[in-house]
Amino acid sequence: MATDKLVKVLEAHLKELEQKGTLKGKEMVITGVIPAKGEKGPRYTVEGMGNKEFIKMNANSYLGMSLRKDIIEAEERAAKAFGAGPGAVRFISGTYKPHIDLEKKLAEFHSRPAAMILSSAYVTSMGVLVPLITKETVVISDELNHNCIINAVRLSRPANKAIYKHNDMEDLEKQIKENIGNGKRAIVVTDGIFSMRGDNAPLDKIVAICDRYNNDFEEGIITVVDDSHGVGAFGKTGRGTEEYTGAKVDVLIGTLGKAFGINGGYVVSDTTIINYLRETAPMYIYSNPITPSEASAALKAIEILDSPDGQKILSHLKEMTKRFESGLKELGLETIEGEHPVVPLMVRDTKKTSDIVKFLTENGILATGLNYPVVPKGDEEIRFQISADHTQYDIDYVLGVLKKYIETH
Repeated sequence: MATDKLVKVLEAHLKELEQKGTLKGKEMVITGVIPAKGEKGPRYTVEGMGNKEFIKMNANSYLGMSLRKDIIEAEERAAKAFGAGPGAVRFISGTYKPHIDLEKKLAEFHSRPAAMILSSAYVTSMGVLVPLITKETVVISDELNHNCIINAVRLSRPANKAIYKHNDMEDLEKQIKENIGNGKRAIVVTDGIFSMRGDNAPLDKIVAICDRYNNDFEEGIITVVDDSHGVGAFGKTGRGTEEYTGAKVDVLIGTLGKAFGINGGYVVSDTTIINYLRETAPMYIYSNPITPSEASAALKAIEILDSPDGQKILSHLKEMTKRFESGLKELGLETIEGEHPVVPLMVRDTKKTSDIVKFLTENGILATGLNYPVVPKGDEEIRFQISADHTQYDIDYVLGVLKKYIETH
């Protein structure tokens, strides 16, 4: 076969990934969802695990929206009205009223004049950065930025790229100053919430520094923030890292697939910037949008968040996050403190991380271990993600299992 030689090369590469410890391997398959009942939140069954029930402590669905009856009904109504899929890209005949309604709501939610939705947050970051980065653009990026930002910059081939130390404002300012004259435009790009650690970028300080040097670049300094883990789950009303830090960036990227529990990504900004991206972002132009039913479900999720019910959800999420974080500290375990529902357990040992994850799984808890070389040696961790679906019983159960591990190992 023509692929024989290629297959050998790919098999060797897969073997190399396995030896490095970065091979993802066989995916876990969720076979069923058991609704919340009594003191317990939702439980999940997994292929190959029989009827064993699991608590998800590794999901991005921070607000628990995906299992809400009213959101499921909103999606079902739209599917019946508009069909299962859009059937075309946006500029041909794939734009439906729910898409327009959702974009209008997103713009209002973030106090921006315009919004644009894409098929995922990863695609959104690619679709925003690639058109905005020209051959005369300098990109300055946080060293812990998400893979989507790294690949977007790589694909864009800017005039120069500079990396500043994580959340180090002195180093950011240094990189900006050193790149004056290297390009007409500068783009400072960062995650809002850093997904592995749950810490946030100091957007107020970043914006202030960029404003200070804006006139040193012919086309200015543009701040771009991917707040996919922040929007919906962070800030007093769930408006993310901007709200938490009291800042406003030039271009804000978010997702509908994490806190809002649906699917898709989006960007909000100035009307001209959004119009420009609609005309130049290939990821938008040549890809089908999310389905009209997904758009309707996402719209419903935002409406719920932006209501008294949403405030109750956020309050519960914050309470459960604090309960879990405090519980870890009471057990003598190390974490990175913060208000975001990503709560890392810093294990700082590869074998121990794997052992704890195995013990958690045996006791009906799904959690994600991050080992070297995914994280630097000494930064091995278990990333716990709290959801508004979790109850006090759930949080205390997980803490109890961790206590049992400590006592038996």
